Amino acid sequence: MSVWFITGTSRGLGLEIARAALAAGHQVVATARNAESVRERLPDADGALLTVALDVTDPRSVHAAVEAAMERFGRIDVLVNNAGSGLLAAVEESDDAAVRALYETNVFGPLAVQRAVLPALRRQRAGHVINISSIVGFATAPGWGVYASTKFAVEGFTETLHAELAPLGIHVTLVEPGFFRTDFLDPASLHTGPDTIDDYASTAGAMRVAAASLNHAQPGDPAKAARAVVEMATAPEPPLRLPLGADTLRAFDAKLEAFRKEMDAWRQVALATDHDLDGDRDTPGR
Repeated sequence: MSVWFITGTSRGLGLEIARAALAAGHQVVATARNAESVRERLPDADGALLTVALDVTDPRSVHAAVEAAMERFGRIDVLVNNAGSGLLAAVEESDDAAVRALYETNVFGPLAVQRAVLPALRRQRAGHVINISSIVGFATAPGWGVYASTKFAVEGFTETLHAELAPLGIHVTLVEPGFFRTDFLDPASLHTGPDTIDDYASTAGAMRVAAASLNHAQPGDPAKAARAVVEMATAPEPPLRLPLGADTLRAFDAKLEAFRKEMDAWRQVALATDHDLDGDRDTPGR
C-alpha cells in the first residue's frame, strides 16, 4: 500500500486516478482548489482518503497541503502532478495575460509541488513522481502551440529530474495522454481567447471547430487510463514515458519518422559545423 498525492482531482483524469488508486488499496491525498467538490465525488473508504484544498499557483497552499498529507499518513510515495488548464488558439492570437496564466498553472505549479514533496521522497530514498504531460507535449499541432509549450517545458524538466533522482532510488514518469473523454475541451477548462485572426482559419480555426465537435466524443477512456497509470506505478522499472491512447502512438510515430528523415537530410550540414581537426594537436603525446 502506497500513499498517493494527486493534484487536480475534482474531475477528469485526476479524479479517475484517485479512484483507481483507492480501488487498488492505496491511501490517497486528493487535492483540488475546491476540496468540497472532491469529497462529493470520492467517498472515504476506511480512512484511506484525505481531501485537501490546493491551489498550485499559491506556494502557501502547496506547503499546507503537503504538511497535511505528512501529518495524516506520515509519508508520500507517489506524487501525481495532474492539475492544469488549456489554451486553444494560434500562437499569435494568444495574449500575454493568457500565456502567463497558463504557465503559472502548467509549469510553475508542478515545479512548486515537486519542491514541496521531494524532500520527503529523498529522505525515504524511494518514491515516484508522475507528471501528466500530453500528446502535444511531444507532437504538437496548429492551435495548441502555447499549451504545447507548457507541456514541452514539463517534458524538459521531467527528463532531467529522472536523471537527477535515479541515484536516490526515486522513479520519474511522464504520462502523455491523447484525447480522452473528460471535460478538458469544455469552455470551463479550455480557453480559446476572445480574438481570432482570419488568416489562421484553416489551421488554428479548423482545430477549434474540430475540438468542439470532439468534446465528450474523444476516443480515450479515462478510467482505463487511470488504471494503467496506477498499474505502471507498481512496475519494478517504470518507464520515463507512458503514452496513452492510439492517437498518441500515431502522432508520436509520425513525428519520430519525420524527425529522422529531416535529420538524415541535413546530417552533413550539421557535421560540417565542427572545428577542423588540427593534425599536430590531435597527435597522441603532443
